[in-house]
Amino acid sequence: MTARAVTDPHVNAQRRILTVLALTQVIGTIGVGVAPSIGVLLAGQVTDDEAWAGLARTSSTLGAALLGLPLGALAARRGRRVALTSGWWIAALGAALLVVAAQGGLVVPLFAGLLLIGAGSAVSLQARFAATDLAAPQHRARSLALVVWVGTAGMVLGPNLGVPGAWLGAVTGLDVFAAAFLIAAACLALAGLLVLILLRPDPLMLARHGERTTPAEAAPAAPAPDAAAEDAVAPAAHGRMRRAAAALRGDPTARLAVLAILTAQVVMVAIMTMTPVHLVHHGGSVTVVGLTISLHIAGMYALAPVVGIVADRLGHRAAIGIGTGVLALSLLVGALRPDALGGIALSLALLGVGWSFVNVSGSALFSGAVPLRSRASAQGGVDALSNLCGAVAAFASGPLLAVSSFSVLAVIGLVVLVPLAVATLRAGRPRPAGAALIS
Repeated sequence: MTARAVTDPHVNAQRRILTVLALTQVIGTIGVGVAPSIGVLLAGQVTDDEAWAGLARTSSTLGAALLGLPLGALAARRGRRVALTSGWWIAALGAALLVVAAQGGLVVPLFAGLLLIGAGSAVSLQARFAATDLAAPQHRARSLALVVWVGTAGMVLGPNLGVPGAWLGAVTGLDVFAAAFLIAAACLALAGLLVLILLRPDPLMLARHGERTTPAEAAPAAPAPDAAAEDAVAPAAHGRMRRAAAALRGDPTARLAVLAILTAQVVMVAIMTMTPVHLVHHGGSVTVVGLTISLHIAGMYALAPVVGIVADRLGHRAAIGIGTGVLALSLLVGALRPDALGGIALSLALLGVGWSFVNVSGSALFSGAVPLRSRASAQGGVDALSNLCGAVAAFASGPLLAVSSFSVLAVIGLVVLVPLAVATLRAGRPRPAGAALIS
């Protein structure tokens, strides 16, 4: 009876939290989704130089990396609600700067706007972790996957904001890119407002309160006192990263999870970032680019509930293995059919599905491996590292495409997958997620 009394309030709170996260994820990701397509094209238009355009294309990913750590620290100190609200509003400011950049052809607002809009990516990632704060271990992957899945609508609509942007531009006199980013700014600001008003109780703070009031259950997972104290006072970034690195050295489960998240991000970002450029060089229009990126994003998010169920039932390692195989198939299609629109569309869709399997499973595995007291900071650190690796991959992919071809880029992606494939095969036998962390 006591256990039921403790659990039921958390079950009800988890349902409400998932509803709020789902709603705001849809709205916010509309604004985030504009960067991979329209943001890339805007960078080329404003800079009119491939080197500068390549740097601009990485700015939103770099912004997500730079802002991931402080937003994770803010969540550790003040809770998910404050951190998510702040991130969505910073991204809204970035989108507003991109309106100025597009309308005036200005380089400085372009870079600043793309950096700041990266906060939207950071909090979108943080929202998936927020979904696991109160989730039962056997439902952790599907709760995370639900928040990933509902972002499908926003992330598919975002790359196509050029269509309503053209209509709004005709009415207001704004450039089509400026109008698209104006819509994005409104969506991002609204997402932040809804989180501020509706995300009560705060899932992370409620989980910590539950840990304090049920010491017998929490004791095995409790971190050392000094680590808990560090989180309580929001330590410096290097302190958080040092503690995260120490945890990785001593935990093979966490190492596999982080390797999975980073590998999927590097491969996905490198290919996805250069696809619009590749398509435009082959005569593709803004509409074709938007539709192709939308197929990719649908692959990333549409099957997320299935991915969550697979990960919870078969184990996280098995789901990571499936995702690695799908990523390899995607890259093979891209390498063999680089000049066919259908081939590129299929490759991008499979790329999204593979990323979904690896990212959802790796993220759920990592959440279960990290003690609650240091979880928010560690998650912020992993997301920051993931986005930093993605930024490096995006920046490197431009020169690689310029001196070689899309096929070569895909083959390099296959090579990057090898360490993850080896690590997954070497991990222990998969078991259901609720049975053991190594699942």
